[in-house]
Amino acid sequence: MHRTAPPLRDLVLIGGGHAHALVLRMWGRKPVPGIRLRVINPGPTAPYSGMLPGMVAGHYTRDQLEIAMAPLARHAGAEVILGRAEGIDRTRHVIHVAGHGEVSYDLASLDIGITSDLPDMPGFADHAVPAKPLGAFAEAWEGFVARALGAQGVPRIAVIGAGVAGVELTLAAHHRLAQAGRVPEITLLDAAPDILRDVRAGARAALMDQVAARGVALRTGARIVRVAPGGVMLAGGEAIHADLVIGAAGTRPQGWLTETGLDLVKGFVSVDRFLRATNDPAIYAAGDCAHLSHAPRPKAGVYAVREAPILYHNLRAELTGGRRRPYQPQRDYLKLISMGGKRAAADRLPLRIEGAWVWRWKDRIDRGFMRQFHELP
Repeated sequence: MHRTAPPLRDLVLIGGGHAHALVLRMWGRKPVPGIRLRVINPGPTAPYSGMLPGMVAGHYTRDQLEIAMAPLARHAGAEVILGRAEGIDRTRHVIHVAGHGEVSYDLASLDIGITSDLPDMPGFADHAVPAKPLGAFAEAWEGFVARALGAQGVPRIAVIGAGVAGVELTLAAHHRLAQAGRVPEITLLDAAPDILRDVRAGARAALMDQVAARGVALRTGARIVRVAPGGVMLAGGEAIHADLVIGAAGTRPQGWLTETGLDLVKGFVSVDRFLRATNDPAIYAAGDCAHLSHAPRPKAGVYAVREAPILYHNLRAELTGGRRRPYQPQRDYLKLISMGGKRAAADRLPLRIEGAWVWRWKDRIDRGFMRQFHELP
């Protein structure tokens, strides 16, 4: 007499963000029998955000900041579906994937990141490059550098948004081009009257000194009316000429989430303390696309990394009938902020902590994180 094998259940990871990459690594070490694991990602790699400024500055190659999905999936016994998720039918339990059709699921998890585009700013979509998604930005930056190094004249860049991301990218871009003998003219714009409002006084002073030392033109209180082919137009008619306009002014959710019927907070998927969608037990979410309803936090990669073990445990528990664990995010975290060259500032205390040793510290952390995916068991 032949025994009938139990039907497979489908676990689908939507997006290759930091949390999902770590879940795949952990799953490979301890899979769940009878589960078909699939991961949907727009491309064959997923970038690590911590090394992006270093890549822009020329300290890392593009390959060094990319997590290759195929070997990670092989390690986990998972199937990779290359395509961009663009909808979820929660009634039928299917995910709509561009160029692929429908992917069925019993349990799904979202880790699709965010975007820093500015859809309400005229001309932005056609003439600017958002800093997120990271993969598209990295590709656009490499193309710009190649053109700038082969052209005559001074490279001109405008960066919209003077928070940590905008300042890091400004200093990194200046370093990369200056090292190649093409010192750029960079304008850093922000609508607020001051910059770096999300860091403490010590780190802010260190970063401000670097901005000034590089000759970056800082425009606070700037009201941008549109982005044009040759730069940025301000209220009053002033033009900021630029060959590249970078958007680093905000964090926006992926637009298609609004059509899912999931509970959203400002467009981000609302999850409970188990990282489960607050109105659908068959969907989890982590990383920047999730809103922690029990403990709201700013968008930062450190939370995605810390969520990963909890997400892995709870997905297993959901599939096996085990007990879920709650996730309680830390209230604060250490920021190591690169400053273009191989120097960085630390933001945790009001003290000014900076230097080459801080950059080496950050470099060890970043390389250590990526080593997990380059040296799979």
